[in-house]
Amino acid sequence: MSYKARLLVWGVALVSTLGSLYFSEIKNFSPCVLCWYQRVLMYPLVIIIGISLIAKESLAEKYVLSLSILGLLVSLYHYIVQNFLLPVEPCGIDSNCTAIYINWFGFVTIPFLSFIAFFMITVITLLYSGKIQR
Repeated sequence: MSYKARLLVWGVALVSTLGSLYFSEIKNFSPCVLCWYQRVLMYPLVIIIGISLIAKESLAEKYVLSLSILGLLVSLYHYIVQNFLLPVEPCGIDSNCTAIYINWFGFVTIPFLSFIAFFMITVITLLYSGKIQR
């Protein structure tokens, strides 16, 4: 993966990380269990990709893809749970996985933003690592 592609992916991961911290620490939105799973998958991407940028190595694709594809699936699941009010086992009294803190344009929620970020990271990594043809 080229330096520019890694920089773009790192930027997406960094903005996502800062956005999640903004929602929880400044806006005081309480993250649910599924939100924490998404954070666990997004936050290391900033470090992994950042190290690959500093070390000028392009071998981080398999680590980036493993985290971003899992994050893509968790955020999609969370978005479905949130919009169809499905009961989720890990979400209990202290955290509500169906809570909608933002609802821009009638469909953009925090899990949707997470899905878009993981999708962008996955697609850019696949495109620029030669895994799929442009």
